[in-house]
Amino acid sequence: MLIKLSLSSLQATHWQEYAVRFALGGAATVLAGIVGARFGTAVGGLFLALPAIFCASATLVERHERRVKQKKELRGDRRGRQAAALDAAGAGLGSAGLVAFAALFSIVVPTSVLGAFIVALIAWGSVAVSMWLLRRNLRVTHHRSAVKRAPSAHGHSRFS
Repeated sequence: MLIKLSLSSLQATHWQEYAVRFALGGAATVLAGIVGARFGTAVGGLFLALPAIFCASATLVERHERRVKQKKELRGDRRGRQAAALDAAGAGLGSAGLVAFAALFSIVVPTSVLGAFIVALIAWGSVAVSMWLLRRNLRVTHHRSAVKRAPSAHGHSRFS
């Protein structure tokens, strides 16, 4: 799988979906600000670090995929759930990179702010891509082993 930028999905998204993402993302940010004002910036930062628009994004991805299938006179429930699950997996991988970013930034920032940003960005990208490759390789390995164990029509494994 190649990683590429595709702008065609922007045309398939309705303006109302962008409005929902914007509103929920803004509400999450305001909530983080309120929590930060009440309990301190460290706690507020944790809330701000949460993917502010993930919930809206997952819901909209699921709905969009279901709608595409329904236009072809199919139900699309399973496809929508799978698309939302894939979106969630990507958010998790990105979050692992964000943890690496935060850790390295906090270590390097006393020495150099610019250096901290550069090192942290490199770490974020490296960890996120490495996690993606690891997940991809594990999924391929898991799929191959499941195929080997799959029973045949006679109830026996293909390789037994």
